[in-house]
Amino acid sequence: MLSFTFREPTARRRGIAVAATVALSSLALTACTGGGSGEGGGGEAGALQVLVIKHPLTQDMAKMQWAKDLEEEIGVPIEWQEVSADWDQKKSTILASGDIPDLIVGTNAITDSDLATYGSLFEDLAPHLDDDALPNVAGMFEAQPLLKQMATQADGQIYSVPGYKRFWPETVTHQYINQQWLDNLGLAVPTTWDELFDVLVAFKEEDANGDGDPNDEIPWDWSPVGTGGFGYFQPTVMLGSLGLPIASGGGAGYFLEDGTVGNFLVDDRYRELMEFLHKAYAAGLISEEVMTHDYSAYQSTARGEGDTAKVGFSWGWTASDRFGAQLAPQYTATAPLQAEAGQSEPVAWSYDGYGENFPANQIAMSARSDNKEAALAAIDAFYDQDMSIQVLFGDIGPNIEKVDDSTYTVLPPADGTSDPSTWKWTSSLADNGPMWIRDDIEVELPTDLQEARDQAVPLADAIANIDLEEDVYPFQFIKMSAEDLNTISLNNTTILNLTQTKFAEWLTQGGIEEQWDDYVAQVEGAGLTQNVEIHQKYYDEFAAG
Repeated sequence: MLSFTFREPTARRRGIAVAATVALSSLALTACTGGGSGEGGGGEAGALQVLVIKHPLTQDMAKMQWAKDLEEEIGVPIEWQEVSADWDQKKSTILASGDIPDLIVGTNAITDSDLATYGSLFEDLAPHLDDDALPNVAGMFEAQPLLKQMATQADGQIYSVPGYKRFWPETVTHQYINQQWLDNLGLAVPTTWDELFDVLVAFKEEDANGDGDPNDEIPWDWSPVGTGGFGYFQPTVMLGSLGLPIASGGGAGYFLEDGTVGNFLVDDRYRELMEFLHKAYAAGLISEEVMTHDYSAYQSTARGEGDTAKVGFSWGWTASDRFGAQLAPQYTATAPLQAEAGQSEPVAWSYDGYGENFPANQIAMSARSDNKEAALAAIDAFYDQDMSIQVLFGDIGPNIEKVDDSTYTVLPPADGTSDPSTWKWTSSLADNGPMWIRDDIEVELPTDLQEARDQAVPLADAIANIDLEEDVYPFQFIKMSAEDLNTISLNNTTILNLTQTKFAEWLTQGGIEEQWDDYVAQVEGAGLTQNVEIHQKYYDEFAAG
């Protein structure tokens, strides 16, 4: 059986897993008619309205047997509202209307900042832990007390329930280069930014994939960067080349280094990275679609055509997930790059293990639901043992074999062509769904998790350079006042409107050298200085115990 061991903080935080916020992909509501109030109209009478944030690959909820079983368990029909694009752009309008569905499902779809502003829209679940309405949730909180700590607001209310995934390794983002292209051109795996640049030039100019067309290679590509900040599989991971520690791709830029809160969006190391990225873009080494493609296009491009790869250097969850099963053998997982040869600064990487295994705010309930009994029953059903593992990996039968009451085997893709990661996302809510994967069950995991673990080996030294006490900000365990959360949220909106526009501009057009000082002054004046001070205050209180 595959298992993962988490590095534990030292004595003053013994037993508490420190988590960094997970940057939620930009996912959105295309149509949300009606809420639990019954004022929205359009739904089946007596149906429970459940809005789910889905991966673009995920099939219709009605096709999943576990979703049908959930409906049978609660005794009322479920009207699924399925969302797979632009959630962040639409959410504020939905919340401002006050007319929300009975349940909202999706990791951090409703954030602590949302709850600080709109908490009255959501049911306080704390009393229901004591009236036997949520026995599975209560059991999870008893088994994992840190999850109850995550869920509980400063005033003792619980507006949303987190989850426990258990199996995920310390980092999600892995780095890959096409070894076959390197071999074709007689090149070595690059170890520094300059070496990477030279390799990418060769990929661009020398028909690296050997198909006779020297112009169809994409030397470098990364996942779409959204207006809400940075996430997995994006170039912010290269800040680690300069020793700057981040988590979950970077989010809105806040980081902790030696116990001091900073924001890389105004850090000179970010400026240095942007200068390198523009140099590569100006040389035609980065995909022309990098600022416009969506995640599906980002994935499909890297899967090439048959045995012909199209992308040389990139980041992903696993090689098979990023490049597809057919092309994955061409790629090798590599260690983090040094910014320059012989540098004294130890490299770092993105630390994601805690945030991935203890995902925040996975399900929330409307305070105005017409059918609270069914809504509570649905919440609790998600955290049932069988239901949880199906939410993560797919239906028992085609996706999972239940060997006995405490043993499961995740089956390989039934279609014989998909990689395990794609198959999971197609067949379930996966990481976006509420779940409690119990510690006392045995699960033979899919090969992609073992693959991810194996391909993280080159990153191990860089991850070990991160001090979990002083280099990972404990976002999920710090509960701020509503006033401070609102301040941070409002400031971040202003800050990110500026910084993400500049990211695109500086990448494609350059100009960061001349604009940097004025830009830093603007960003700090837009509330960044205030936000850093707030984060520092709460971190110091947390660190003091």
